[in-house]
Amino acid sequence: MNEKLGNGEIKELTKELIINRKNGYFQVSDKEVKRADNFCESYKQFMNQSKTEREAVSYTIRKAEKAGFVPFENTKKYNAGDKVYYNNRGKALILAVIGKNGCKNGVRISAAHIDSPRLDLKPHPLYEKNDISFFKSHYYGGLKKYQWTAIPLSMHGIAVRKDGVSVTICIGEDEGDPQFCVTDLLPHLSSEQMEKKLSKAIEGENLNIIVGSRPLRADEGDELFKLNIMKLINDKYGMTEEDFVSADIEFVPAFKATDIGFDRSMIGAYGQDDKVCAYPAIMAALDAETPESTIITVLADKEEIGSDGNTGLNSSFMNYFIADLAQAECLETRHVLSKTKCLSADVAAAFDPTFASVYEPTNSCYINNGVGMSKYTGSRGKSGSSEASAEFVAEIRNIFNENNVLWQIGELGKVDEGGGGTVALYIANLNVDVLDVGVPVLSMHAPFEVVSKLDIYMTYKGIKAFYQAK
Repeated sequence: MNEKLGNGEIKELTKELIINRKNGYFQVSDKEVKRADNFCESYKQFMNQSKTEREAVSYTIRKAEKAGFVPFENTKKYNAGDKVYYNNRGKALILAVIGKNGCKNGVRISAAHIDSPRLDLKPHPLYEKNDISFFKSHYYGGLKKYQWTAIPLSMHGIAVRKDGVSVTICIGEDEGDPQFCVTDLLPHLSSEQMEKKLSKAIEGENLNIIVGSRPLRADEGDELFKLNIMKLINDKYGMTEEDFVSADIEFVPAFKATDIGFDRSMIGAYGQDDKVCAYPAIMAALDAETPESTIITVLADKEEIGSDGNTGLNSSFMNYFIADLAQAECLETRHVLSKTKCLSADVAAAFDPTFASVYEPTNSCYINNGVGMSKYTGSRGKSGSSEASAEFVAEIRNIFNENNVLWQIGELGKVDEGGGGTVALYIANLNVDVLDVGVPVLSMHAPFEVVSKLDIYMTYKGIKAFYQAK
């Protein structure tokens, strides 16, 4: 027969046995909140200067070199405390700090991706129709097409001219720059459109970007509207139309990262999936003291389309980098990988009360409750997932708890509602222990996503604690 307990005993028992799921602001000090706010000021600068994967790599290299990182040389043997980086084609990056024990006990990895949904240009993008000049686009990643109409866009990318000169393009970010947009149909004429499913209301082939409406003044000639735009581009960049065929040019929202809410507790920005996890991982590497084991921050491309290609984590560039480190220490790569541990730093879905029906509240992540963990991802029956072991999840829990890192654990919505994946399975396939951790996001994959400042800071604290753990 159970003995009746008093109120004090009930409180003690609850504290000992039940998870504290109070909002994070009831669990941290004002000083910690201030640290989070300060950390996020530089984060907003990163977001404004890193709207594409190339820009994120360039920004990070600049920061890393100031912190003492140097380009990696695969023929060199490094010592504890040495800091190196490997730039993979300007679109993916590895930062490493050599540990006291090198690689013999495995390495510690934090892997994030720096690509985001966007509008890429087709090989032959420029055309004119009914006295308006357009670019044809091909959308990239899992986006809702209707969200990309009637918002300001900026143009970013690299083009290599016929003469071999590479030109960097960035239009629409600076004060006074022109911007661009995709049009939508006025409500007065859209009764048929509004009868369609959201997925069909805007077709991919209709994501055409307005780039001009004035012709080249001439008494005769064809396509004078298109020719005028091409002349302006040629005057600025020396490009011809053929140079678009090989260019990497992306159109992204022109929004700046900004505080959200009267209390300024959140940040709204484009591309926070997954740069909101990449930035904490970068800073954890830059701030790392000489660790016990070598630490590696990986910034990967192509996650939004399956991680394929030579800059995605389904390729071997990270594996080759670790192999070079192992070889320099006369170690077998497979032995190093088998002892390696990884945090797959990717965002979690934040519970949204407006759309509560698709979430399972008990097993969701919430804004301001700290870094979110996902033991598994995938869809429905965990398809496309790597599931972390009980032992590894417990290890990360303990590291977070010992370092006062607010954390929570959840799933991506109800079981049969949908799902998604991360880079975790590609790293796990190398026989590495992997757990997904990251910042919960509202409006994920929208042109303007919202996250909590406290959650960003706790993700940084969590990755840094993981790097410094013995």
